Amino acid sequence: MIKEKASCLLIIDVQHGFINESTKHIPLLVEMEQEHYEYIIVTQFVNPEGSLYRKLMKWNRFAPDSADIKLAFMPKKGALIIEKHIYSCINDKVLKWIQDRGLDTIYLCGLDTDFCVAKCAVDLFENGIEPVVIERLCASHSGTQYHNYAIKALKRFIGLEQIR
Repeated sequence: MIKEKASCLLIIDVQHGFINESTKHIPLLVEMEQEHYEYIIVTQFVNPEGSLYRKLMKWNRFAPDSADIKLAFMPKKGALIIEKHIYSCINDKVLKWIQDRGLDTIYLCGLDTDFCVAKCAVDLFENGIEPVVIERLCASHSGTQYHNYAIKALKRFIGLEQIR
């Protein structure tokens, strides 16, 4: 008997601070989607004092003690939850976690398609791991036009077939 390959879903920044009219459908969808995957990685963006988001962009939301950073869905038991302070969660520690489980494909969903989802997908691609972006489980709190733009750009960055 051939064992099926393990599957992993990376849920990016589905947090209260990113939920609005454009994104309100995402939390329930990603919560339900988790049951189809053996492994779940959940990211949680936090914007600490002194960050370049605060310094260069004058963007002060998502402070460590704010309601913005709370997850807007219930992660599956055993999910790896990663706090991050930049757009991507793909670093040496996460790459080792992926490698230790023999994963060569990561499915991505979450918020915002035009920033964190796109950056994580490209970082996976550049590290030799196949990213698959689940379009219906992604959105941008800046609006549909930003989501659509990101999907178009991702098709060029990581391949047409990697958007599903």
